[in-house]
Amino acid sequence: PGAARRAGRLLLSRLFQPLNLQAGGEAGWDGGPGEPTCRSQRLMLQGGLIHPAGPGCYHYLPPTVRAMEKLVRVMDEEMQAVGGQKLNMPILSSAELWRASGRWDRMGPELFRLADRHGRGYCLGPTHEEAVTELVAAQSNLSYKQLPLRLYQVTRKFRDEPKPRFGLLRSREFYMKDMYSFDASEEAARQTYDLVCDAYRSLFNRLGLPFVKVRAATGSIGGTMSHEFQLPADIGEDRLVVCPDGHFAANVETLNGEQTSCPTCGEKLTQTRGIEVGHTFYLGTKYSSVSNAVFYSPENKPRLAEMGCYGLGVTRILAASIEVLSTEDSIRWPSLIAPYQLCFIPPKRGSKEEEEGAALLERVYDDLAEALPRLSGDLVLDDRTQLTIGKRLKDANKLGYPYVVIAGKRVCEDPPVFEVWNQNAGEVLFLTKEGVIELLSKVQVP
Repeated sequence: PGAARRAGRLLLSRLFQPLNLQAGGEAGWDGGPGEPTCRSQRLMLQGGLIHPAGPGCYHYLPPTVRAMEKLVRVMDEEMQAVGGQKLNMPILSSAELWRASGRWDRMGPELFRLADRHGRGYCLGPTHEEAVTELVAAQSNLSYKQLPLRLYQVTRKFRDEPKPRFGLLRSREFYMKDMYSFDASEEAARQTYDLVCDAYRSLFNRLGLPFVKVRAATGSIGGTMSHEFQLPADIGEDRLVVCPDGHFAANVETLNGEQTSCPTCGEKLTQTRGIEVGHTFYLGTKYSSVSNAVFYSPENKPRLAEMGCYGLGVTRILAASIEVLSTEDSIRWPSLIAPYQLCFIPPKRGSKEEEEGAALLERVYDDLAEALPRLSGDLVLDDRTQLTIGKRLKDANKLGYPYVVIAGKRVCEDPPVFEVWNQNAGEVLFLTKEGVIELLSKVQVP
């Protein structure tokens, strides 16, 4: 079992995460010199989390994919809690569908358009209202008893951004969770709307992200009511006004004229900037009337379904959370979705603790993986023992592991004592192996 266990340990030197943790010059990370960068973009490039592939397109490296998969699991939990059913629609969407809804022309150059070998037109879907409505319309005898339908997917989306910038915050290819609801009445559709907004609140609260829900414009999606979920951040592209007592919040673009005081309490509104991470729309019958998406009422009469749509930017939430939680030079993740929860740092090669310390630390690794199997894939051993403990701790700090366990000077005591850094709480603990296991038993992973 010893060899099998060793084979199962994740060694940092084997991870495909090219570390550029030197403080390198600002230019050259991405795009040309002098292009504006932001904290999340710089930290993700330096930490080997993303690698540029072309304007607004990135390779997501393995740690980023792990964080993304965890985030999607949290989204799945929240969406399924409100009756969401997950499906997957084609990225290629026919021009006919988009022409019928009027968006083929209205979306302008943001749509990536292409033709197949037979000359038929398509776009790469930035969003899927037309496609999902067509799918539901094809169910020819849908009954009111089958409603509400809440269908969602997590897929790559495409937008031909004129000026992609800020890494994953504004890219041309990105991941989005998009949900579409079909209800039997306006009242029911508005209940669904509130339900999904509450699920979004729950998601951001679980991630520990400071968000604000603001009234928003409906833009090219349409409909009669819309809200954005924004993370306040200086780099944000949206200008928001917020009541200090929380009665009112809006995207500036929705205000007529210069509204400066809260309509509820009269307090002066404060201005802030935000990164949009979620958007909800009440659509009514805008799309169902085009595709004739009907259900049969209790009187067996065909009625148009009332719709809503709801988006969460998956890759944008990853970047925005790094943007708002991190320090200038160290990544901080929402602990629930950190790529790895724990980094083990054995003694430096040639130190007097080397032999005993390395063996003891590996035993903690193995015992922890056995005691808490849900964390077994979340442990990394920094085997670069040619580097000092201090240098490896600095790297671990920059990469944002929530916990770091070090075999330092006290590892040769009886019983052995390990140095444990709890990064998010900013504290250092000295614990025995049992203490380490107990501390980590409280850690949640999706």
